[in-house]
Amino acid sequence: MPQISLTPAQRREKRADAHHLNAVVIVGSDGLTPAVQKEIDSALNSHGLIKVRVASDDRAGRELMFQSLAADLNAAPIQHIGKLLVLWREPVEKVRADGGEDRMPGPKDVKVLKYGRGGQRPEVKTLRVLGNQRLTQGGQVKRVKVLQKSVKKRQQAD
Repeated sequence: MPQISLTPAQRREKRADAHHLNAVVIVGSDGLTPAVQKEIDSALNSHGLIKVRVASDDRAGRELMFQSLAADLNAAPIQHIGKLLVLWREPVEKVRADGGEDRMPGPKDVKVLKYGRGGQRPEVKTLRVLGNQRLTQGGQVKRVKVLQKSVKKRQQAD
């Protein structure tokens, strides 16, 4: 597979985006094994822009590894600085198992402190908040009110 080629402006933008990232994959003393290459491929699929740290001290070997990774994984080589390699590939769109429909948020467990009288310790309670509920400041669970549309907006929608 050929590697992706970017313009210098696109490459500069990707370098700026990668500045704050940490290395996702670390290539150890064994070098570029098929397992490491597979891990880099899966990281590119999920993140798109990744940093790879190489433990080798051989600069020419790192440069060769950088170019071979870009060519083998159909990625764009963004930057090779020191022992860090920055690669980019368009992230794969995830297909949802339920057909792509938007779902409401599910239930979540929330810890609430209930203060008693006087100088007693607060009691920690775990409450389950459903998707159509909210938690008040007092620690009570209330149902969310459905906002009603005005008559004019309902008529415009029809």
